[in-house]
Amino acid sequence: MRLLYTLAWWLALPLVLARLWLRGRQEPGYRQHWGERLGFYGRQPTTATDTIWLHAVSVGETRAAEPLIDALLAAWPRCRIVLTHMTPTGRATGKALFAKHGARLVQSYLPYDTGAMPARFIRHFAPRICILMETEVWPNLIHQCTRYKVPVVLANARLSQRSLGKAQRLGKLIADAAHGITLVAAQTQDDADRVRQLGVQDVVVTGSIKFDVVVPGAALATGAWLRGAIGARPVLLCASTREGEEQLILDAYIRASLPAHALLLIVPRHPQRFDEVEKLIAAHGLAVQRRSGLAQDDVVGAGTQVLLGDSMGEMFAYYAACDCAFVGGSLLPLGGQNLIEPAALGKPVLIGPHTFNFALVTEQAIAAGGAALVADADALMAQASALLQDTARLSSMGQKALAFANQHRGATPRTIAAIQPLLR
Repeated sequence: MRLLYTLAWWLALPLVLARLWLRGRQEPGYRQHWGERLGFYGRQPTTATDTIWLHAVSVGETRAAEPLIDALLAAWPRCRIVLTHMTPTGRATGKALFAKHGARLVQSYLPYDTGAMPARFIRHFAPRICILMETEVWPNLIHQCTRYKVPVVLANARLSQRSLGKAQRLGKLIADAAHGITLVAAQTQDDADRVRQLGVQDVVVTGSIKFDVVVPGAALATGAWLRGAIGARPVLLCASTREGEEQLILDAYIRASLPAHALLLIVPRHPQRFDEVEKLIAAHGLAVQRRSGLAQDDVVGAGTQVLLGDSMGEMFAYYAACDCAFVGGSLLPLGGQNLIEPAALGKPVLIGPHTFNFALVTEQAIAAGGAALVADADALMAQASALLQDTARLSSMGQKALAFANQHRGATPRTIAAIQPLLR
């Protein structure tokens, strides 16, 4: 089965590279560092050092990995980390977050899973361990790690029932990969149970590392500046929205009776859609400004109805600047995004009905009183309107969200303790 998978990779490679080039029209980063994606690297550093390999596919996983990376470098002061990504936005996020570590952290793209390419990566960097964040399972990569005696850890692991069904349909390919995973540190007991069904032997429950993320002071300062530029107007943030959701949100916004002068702040999840979303807002007849057009002394105009968050790496700042936050990917059957970041900033959270990627954490936040479920975009606007006009309820819900986030901290030291025997 793995041989067929490998053959499929080689046959698809020209199409994969063509798609990469086409995506580079909107995101130039996709046209850079192709050698790394193919498993070709420069000369090996002359100073030998222990290497921990950590893979974080894109922005969300990279931000989630921050507490773990900081803890790994503190626990093993003579090691370096090779941090791999699949997307330019993930790589840019990693560069911004981890510049503080200097030469102790090296970035690269993950090589395509052809077998030979991951093998070249392993021979070049000689990692002592491979840590994959959340849901990344690559059969040939895991096979090569087994071949070169590199233990594989799936950290901050989550696996929805839907993803389990998809994996099981792949049969022996995923079963063999699962048997090659040395350790899984799962976010919840349900995640752990589903991972065991794939055949992983060693599974521990550590909780979600995302609860341990420390909000950067610079992000809080940017959020305070942005809030100053907005003024005293109530602000509803729709964060990490996906294609199709902005249309629903804008239609509902026009129909809704939000407080006078309320500002709708929309931050699409994917940067290549910024221009598209701006055109959509304008097509609804709404006055729009872009975050990227705001200089330090500028203000958001009193007539502006929608502010488009078209910057990278500022999600914490957007959360800090809002009064109430809706977490996207949940109005349509996309599984939702993580609500931990707004909760950690003490913001009331609204979330749609489709949360299968983060089912338990969503249920827990709702039970704690820090989040509320909305059935659709109209219900979102109705809930937001009620909250923004009730300062006591808004404050109470925000305090409960913060208490919920604080209560669940501690996954990082538990993950380090689980990994430690593999790095002795």
